[in-house]
Amino acid sequence: MIAAEAISEADIAERITELGERIAHDYQGLRPVLVCVLSGSLVFLADLIRRIPIECEADFLGLTKFGEGGRVRVAMDTATSLASRHVLIVEDIVDTGLTLRLLRQMMEERSCASLQTVSLLDRTTRRIVDVPIEYRGFEVGDEFLVGYGLDWKGAFRNLRSLWAILDFASFAADPSELLPIADPARGDRLAP
Repeated sequence: MIAAEAISEADIAERITELGERIAHDYQGLRPVLVCVLSGSLVFLADLIRRIPIECEADFLGLTKFGEGGRVRVAMDTATSLASRHVLIVEDIVDTGLTLRLLRQMMEERSCASLQTVSLLDRTTRRIVDVPIEYRGFEVGDEFLVGYGLDWKGAFRNLRSLWAILDFASFAADPSELLPIADPARGDRLAP
């Protein structure tokens, strides 16, 4: 088998509802700005913000990695001034923690009133630096995941659940093999 469903659409929806309720409770009366780290976090942000029943805003930040060391730079900055604002960084997955540490440092330099992080996925097995994640969806292992915003070469972000690739060599040779497994009703229309 090329892949197996790691987290179902229903489980994702249930967990995001729980996160939205916790965030609404913790930020009651504060009007947080949810800063979405593009592009993988976009699907998560869209569902999360609709499940936060208080007034809040969304903004976007694009990062690029380059060079042998994977140095990170800002490709697209937020449009909103974050000074004196309650900022919630929205991440799809926290892996080594290096990117999140850099993001938190950048946000702290902007004099935010408060700064917290919500991440759909947390891969603690690869953590290099300790970073706070105040709101965590699911802890995952080392498997390569696609779907629900996570991609492979730009494709598969639109799958409704998360899929673990079990046979990466076969997947890389013919990624379209995942489509009938991941979404039989729409598989032929999801081709990368």
